[in-house]
Amino acid sequence: MRLYKITLPEILIIAIFMAISVYPVLAGETDAAEINKAVAVLHPTQANNVKGTVYFSRTKNGVNVEADITGLSAGKHGFHIHEFGACTAPDGTSAGGHFNPENQPHAGPDQAKRHVGDLGNIEADNSGNAHYERMDTQLKFDGRDSIIGRGVIVHAGEDDLVSQPSGNAGARVACGVIGVAKN
Repeated sequence: MRLYKITLPEILIIAIFMAISVYPVLAGETDAAEINKAVAVLHPTQANNVKGTVYFSRTKNGVNVEADITGLSAGKHGFHIHEFGACTAPDGTSAGGHFNPENQPHAGPDQAKRHVGDLGNIEADNSGNAHYERMDTQLKFDGRDSIIGRGVIVHAGEDDLVSQPSGNAGARVACGVIGVAKN
């Protein structure tokens, strides 16, 4: 198994990308209502090979989430938005817990009362590839529930959708930061 280490230059590039993609919104230079697309590039946590891209697109019905991920073991894996856009810890714990600004219990993505960041599971085939797509009405690009600048985590195991506070999905195998994307 290949051990993935992030070098200082890579950390600086990630930090610069995060600052550039989030700063205009935080500084008020970009009206959040103008944001229609966001993206998170997933990188493997230590001792993992999971990579991928997650796109978020504003529509009249909510935010469409579309992800393509490789390097997973076959089966279901917890898939969540976490509270911090920080993937600096080797195990991904710097991203914090599930994004939960409404202080709701953990649940499946189709439940009315759930963490905003509860996206359920992504299922990998026998080759380790997974595709996920869903329309979500709780995700936002502005206000208290904004996902911009938050983290996306893929877990080693299946989210049982009921265990508190996070579905008992196990270790974090990939982490990415949600940034504003070009429309």
